[in-house]
Amino acid sequence: MVRTPLTPEERERGERLGRLLREARGERSMTEVAANAGLSAETLRKIETGRAPTPAFFTVAALAGALGLSLDEVLTRCAPVPA
Repeated sequence: MVRTPLTPEERERGERLGRLLREARGERSMTEVAANAGLSAETLRKIETGRAPTPAFFTVAALAGALGLSLDEVLTRCAPVPA
């Protein structure tokens, strides 16, 4: 399966998501947060660093729950910046 290249907007959104997750994680370890979300630490690392800029909805929802973020906050902070 060949994946369609991401647009610059999708990459930027992924970078905003990664920043938000890093900020919300604070001093907690990746391993701790990932385990609480039911994910691997490597998956969280890829999302935080932008190497996985378009994670599945349920992955984002699980991370938001583990970090005490509402999905509304995630959407607001990661939505495209209006031109």
